[in-house]
This record gives sequence, C-alpha cells and structure tokens, in this order.
Amino acid sequence: MNDIIKQKLKELPTASGVYLMLNTDGEIIYVGKAVNLKNRVSQYFHASLKTEKTIRLVENIVDFRYIITKNEVDALMLENNLIKEYTPKYNILLKDDKAYPFIKINLHDAYPKVEVTRRLVNDGSKYFGPYMIGVNYKDILELIHSAFMVRNCVNDLTKLPASHRPCLMSHIGRCYAPCSGAITREEYARVIDDVVEFLKGNDKRIAEVLTEKMFAASAREDFEGALHYKNQLHTLDKLIRQQISALPKDYNMDIFAVIDNGMYAAVSVLVVRGGKLLGGDNYPVEAANYEGITSADEGVADDKKIVELKESITQNMLEQFILQYYMQMPSLPEEIVVNATLSSENALEKLLNDKFDKKVSIIVPQRGVRRQLAEMAENNAKNYLETFVVKHLKKYNMTVGAVQQLRQELNMKNLPNRIECFDISHISGTDVVASMVVFEGGEPKNKMYRRFKIKAEVQNNDYQSMYETVLRRLLRIKTSDDESFSKLPDLMVIDGGKGQLSSAQAAMHEAGFNFEMIALAERDEIIFKPDSDKPVILSKRNPALTLLQRVRDEAHRFAIDYHTRLSNRRMSFSELKDISGIGDKKTDALYEHFKTIDKIKNADIAALSAVKGVSEQNAKDIYAHFHEENTDAT
Repeated sequence: MNDIIKQKLKELPTASGVYLMLNTDGEIIYVGKAVNLKNRVSQYFHASLKTEKTIRLVENIVDFRYIITKNEVDALMLENNLIKEYTPKYNILLKDDKAYPFIKINLHDAYPKVEVTRRLVNDGSKYFGPYMIGVNYKDILELIHSAFMVRNCVNDLTKLPASHRPCLMSHIGRCYAPCSGAITREEYARVIDDVVEFLKGNDKRIAEVLTEKMFAASAREDFEGALHYKNQLHTLDKLIRQQISALPKDYNMDIFAVIDNGMYAAVSVLVVRGGKLLGGDNYPVEAANYEGITSADEGVADDKKIVELKESITQNMLEQFILQYYMQMPSLPEEIVVNATLSSENALEKLLNDKFDKKVSIIVPQRGVRRQLAEMAENNAKNYLETFVVKHLKKYNMTVGAVQQLRQELNMKNLPNRIECFDISHISGTDVVASMVVFEGGEPKNKMYRRFKIKAEVQNNDYQSMYETVLRRLLRIKTSDDESFSKLPDLMVIDGGKGQLSSAQAAMHEAGFNFEMIALAERDEIIFKPDSDKPVILSKRNPALTLLQRVRDEAHRFAIDYHTRLSNRRMSFSELKDISGIGDKKTDALYEHFKTIDKIKNADIAALSAVKGVSEQNAKDIYAHFHEENTDAT
C-alpha cells in the first residue's frame, strides 16, 4: 500500500457512494458501491481474509477515487453506469451480444402491425418477450396472423397512392386490409386487443377463432386450409402445456440462479410471461477464485469466515448481473425470483421500481412452484457450468496449458509464449518457397504469417534455403516496421531434422541472436535440440507434442499453398511466353491487369490491347493463341 492510498483511506467519508480503483496506467480496473465508503474501501487493504482475485486486484491498485451519493439506491445506479462506461477488468460484465427477439406492437399507429424486433426503442410500443431458448417466436407470430388477420406489411397507410390495391395477404384471408378501408380503426383496435390478451397469456379467444376457421374451411371443402388451422391448434396446445398451473395466466416472472464452483460461475435465467415458461438462457461470469484464501492474522482461513465470504461474493455477483440485465430490457415482470439473498435487495427493488414505474418483488423462495423454478434454473446453471468448464479446459489444454507443458518438456528457462515455425516447400528444386507462422499463447496469429521466395542460387539445397530464410527473418528485426518481425520468438521450430536445425542455428548466430530453437522431424515426430545428440521423444498424447504438430502442420500448409500458387503462375507464364512477341515484361503487365490466366484467355482484343505495353498486334496474337480452335472452325 503506497502513501497516497494510506492518506486517502484516512480521509474517506462514512457516506454511501461509489469507488473506482485505478492501476499504474490510470485505468479504472474496478468499480464498486458502498453504504459506508470508509468501511468498504478499507476492507480491500486491511481485511484479514481475501480471495485470490481480490489479492490480484489490490496488487494492481495504485490509487482510487470515490463519488458520494445520497443513498444506496443512487450508489447502485451509479455503479452500474460506470461499469458500463469503463468495463473494468475485475468487474462482472454482462455481454449484451445476445439480442433476444421480442414481439412489438406500436399502439400509437392507427392500424398497428405485429412484428418481431431485436432492437428495443423507447417509443411507447408494447414489447412482449424476450423469447429465449425453448420457445420459437415464429410459431407465436404465425398463430397471431392465422387467427387475427392483423397486417404485417411495412406500408405507411397515411401515404398510399390512390391506385393502391390490397396485397395477396388479404386475398388469402390473412389480413383485414386496413389499407383499403375494409375495416374501421375501432374494429381493428378490438382485434389488436385480442392479440395483446393472447400475448399476455389468455389463450381462450385465439383457440375459439382457430377452431371456427378450421370448421369453416372444412365446410367449404378447403381441406388444405383446414389442415393449416388444425396444425396451428396443435402449436397452441404445445404452448398452453407450458403454462405453469400454480401461476395466474397473466403473471410475469423472471428467475435467476447463480452457481459458482470457485473458479468459474454461471447465471441461468428463466422467463415466465403470461403464466407460461418462455424458455431461458445461461451466461458465464467470472468467479472469485476461492483457491488460496488466506488469513493474514492466523495463517489459515476460518471455515465459517470462508462461507460468509463466498456468500457475500455470490450475492454481489448476482446483484450486479440482475441490474445490468434489466438495464437493457424494455419492461419489468411482477416478480424476480433468485436463488441467493441479495445484500442490497431493497435498494435494487427501489431502483427498478423507479426506472420502470412499476412495483416488483425480489424473493428467495423456500417452497412451492417458485422454489421448483429456482431449482430448475440452478440445474441449468450447473449443467451449463460443467459444459463450459469442459470446453474451457479443452481449449486451455490445447493452448496455454500446452505452452506450459512444452516449457517443462524442453527444460526451457522462459515460457515459449511466442512460437515461430519455418518450413521449406518445393518440387524437385523448382519454385522453392519458405513459410513462417506465428503462434502466441498456443493460438495462431494469422496476420503475422509471412512467406519467402528462395533465391535461385540455393534452390536445390534445403539446408541453404533454411539458412537464408531464418537469416532474412532475423535481419529484418532491425530494418522493418512489420509487426511480424518486430519481436524475437521465445521458441523457433524448424520443420525437419538435424541438418535443417544446424542451418537455422547458424543463421541465428550470424544475425547475432540467441534464443531457444528445436527441429521437429515429421516422420517419427522426434524433437531435436541444438548441441544434443539425444532426441526428445514425447508421448503422442502429450499436449506439448500436439501443440508442436499444430504449429508444424500450419507452417507446412502455408508453404504448400504458396508453392502451388507460384507453380501455377509459372506454368501460366510459360504458356504466355510461347506467344510471339510476349516476354517477361508484357506477361507481368497482363497478370497485373487481369490477375488470372483464365481472365486473360477470356478477354477480347480490345481489352487485351488496353493493357499498358501490349500492342494491338500483340493482343491479336494472344487472342488467336487461346481461340485457335474457334478460329479454325470458322
């Protein structure tokens, strides 16, 4: 703790407010709220019990700021706004890239349409949803249009020309055609009322309408239409079966459950609208990392204190998540069910009530249907967390974990975070090229890949080709602004055996550098190290070997791709050079203009002669060369 922080801690007020932690670069790395600023901020530096995450946070704090608020509610709102503005590293951040579909009805329109939107606008429209995983909003929209015949066109009914005629939807009985004046505004409004009631959870009217339409279609022997309405009734029945019997039909509720395994955490959300379960979704959030909890006073953390600390962290995690979640929602349900008590429950309730001008209750259920729903959300979060951890660990083992394992297997002093791999590709010494691929943290950095065309005088010598490639790469670190060459590798991997490795090592010494270098022989996957006759042989299941194989295979692929392109171009060049009067310069000009041989072949005389340096006679000769068969036929 530096002197600036010590002095500021003494001056902290006891009022409620928000505090902002800053690092050495002046970046805000954490934002928090407090009922008592002095007590809360001091805990970070003086508390005897800390999580690993808190320890890492405090280690990076060099200064802090605070803002006094009138009360806890204002502190909660300000905290949320600042988190959204600064996206601090150590705060829980709800990524809002999941744009859920809502059904929107703008009641300010004379003849409102029913539409789906993922963009929420404060324009006075009614929004129904969100429709999450488990319910298909398209089915609900189809039900509405089949039963209630509301418009779904984009026409502005106040600006229609005199010649306007109703569209196909009105002719097939799917729209009342308000654009033609076939229905009054009052009559249409009553239809919209039925739609709103259905979206609120009242299914009686829509069932009656669909049944009447099914029998009417059958009576006029429109059996295809009758089947359509029958299928819609089946869809409605499936939706009705999602009704939660213990809840009123017009009841709205959101259920949140947080599960934390100490390293990772997940929040599951279930949505109940109109008494029906409209699905749910899961969100990963960073857990506190309870490993390494220590007590500064006793050396060993007290079990009871650890439990209290975990509960406090979980409460804060869920509280921040819920607030961020509703800041991007258009409406509020009557009830919010949570699986953990929130430390600022009353403040959160008041903040949400004020924002939406609506009464909401936050409860932790102990029994009944609400408890069952909370348990359902908990099970979803557990299942998601297990799946998330498996995926995360798999990626970790392939990347960061493999890098750490590689360091251990090769007895390296430093972590091989940046790995560069070089490969030579050619066929019988022609079109010899080299590739350079870059991996950082075990993952490919495609933008840093580079290619090299080997000079003619060494093309028949793989060792000299490798020497030239590595030397050219290393010398460019002093002369190039290219980010690919701006840093030295922690480990250089050579595709090949001892000979290629020796050549690369000689190039490294020639350039005046010294870093870790190995060769990977593809045939037996044997690792060679400089100045060692004993190869390193790893198990085929070893993550370190798997990483090396990925790097080597990527370099091989990149080199072959370049070689193939050059080879194809050389063959095309050769074909052009067979034409009288076409040499290297004109061939290059033609390729610069047309890019491919096929485009040159398909070009007419005018297009060919438009190329700089190509005369009209050249153009005629090129055209005749590629159209010889057609010319003979005519």
